[in-house]
Amino acid sequence: GERGGSTPRFSVESRSEVSHEDVIENIDIGGPSMVRSAAKNYHDVAVVTSPAQYGEVLDELRSHGAGLTLETRKRLAGAAFALTAAYDRAISGYFAGQISDNFPARLELSFTKRSSLRYGENPHQAAAFYVESPTPSGTVAGASVLHGKELSYNNLLDLDSALNLVREFDEPAAAVIKHNNPCGCAVGSSLEEAFRKAHDGDPVSAFGGVMAFNRPVDGPTANQLTEPNRFVECIIAPDFTAEGFEILTTRPKWKNSVRLLRCGPLGTRSISLDYRRIDGGLLVQQRDSLAAGDRCETASLAKIVTKRQPTPEEWADLWFGWRVCKHVKSNAIVYARGGMIVGVGAGQMSRIDSTFMAGRKSGERSRGAVLASDAFFPFADNVHEAAKAGVTAIIQPGGSVRDAESIAACDEYGMAMVFTGVRHFRH
Repeated sequence: GERGGSTPRFSVESRSEVSHEDVIENIDIGGPSMVRSAAKNYHDVAVVTSPAQYGEVLDELRSHGAGLTLETRKRLAGAAFALTAAYDRAISGYFAGQISDNFPARLELSFTKRSSLRYGENPHQAAAFYVESPTPSGTVAGASVLHGKELSYNNLLDLDSALNLVREFDEPAAAVIKHNNPCGCAVGSSLEEAFRKAHDGDPVSAFGGVMAFNRPVDGPTANQLTEPNRFVECIIAPDFTAEGFEILTTRPKWKNSVRLLRCGPLGTRSISLDYRRIDGGLLVQQRDSLAAGDRCETASLAKIVTKRQPTPEEWADLWFGWRVCKHVKSNAIVYARGGMIVGVGAGQMSRIDSTFMAGRKSGERSRGAVLASDAFFPFADNVHEAAKAGVTAIIQPGGSVRDAESIAACDEYGMAMVFTGVRHFRH
């Protein structure tokens, strides 16, 4: 908070690298009390707590003979109490963070309405977009919309999934998301190559999808994007070069519809918890962040369980597929080859159905591909199906009571299999 003068001024914004002593010193007592007192007496007092309210208040003062209606004063009072409540939540959140427990006894969440949306998942559902304060950069919520039509509820969900997928990779990466699942993802020596490989993973599904990049979108990549019979709904990236932006906003069939979002440098996700609403409650869990066994740098923590070891090329594809698999709805099976997705089986009730689906999507491209599974194989049938498709190596968590059967099947086919010990369910 800030003290001095007769006007109460306190901020809900948080700052990093502030000492505990400074935090305690800057907890405002008088300001929130004065705001609450004014709000309580809204019948006789109008309390203005944000510059965003100035225009509305001035217009009404001019049109109502220097007075405000009771309805306006009531609305301003509600906003004032919301502000002081958010201020108290910020303070309690700070103290909760001083305690080693990730899950405090009482959880207070505060979000500010960014915008109303045309509708939710379906036209008959009303929806709105809320953001936390301060809004972190390198996120969909913190991104600037540079061009295009209004974002929808489904656009925002898919953009978040796409951005979190490309965040996994250090090399240039592109991802295509459709209905919250990746239908294409690839890495390359350039962003143009990454896009081309991601699009070619499933060109039919890629049409009308949502795309994310982990590098600024340049001219060559934009030229690839706007080739005939290619179209995406939204693109999010750290930035766009002047050439890339011009191409995407001037080409016919693109200039009036494609939504372009600039999110800034991705960095690492600062959000450590995930929240999911259920009727009458809230489920809270730690994020499924990069853990032991997820990255090539920690490959030594994985366990090769077959007689044959993966080749260097298979290792690269195994770790690529493993990271993509984490972003596919369970049961998840990913076929990968040459740093790109060639087939995805997502959200099936049995793992073998996901394996069938990934194989059907990949076709002949599965010859020499690797398979990544988000959870263990309950039966060896997945290995048999993968072998028929031409898969040469598998990565999975392990841990089934029938692991020995899957290992024996891999040895029979001369396949390599790696156990990570880490499961990646995504429901």
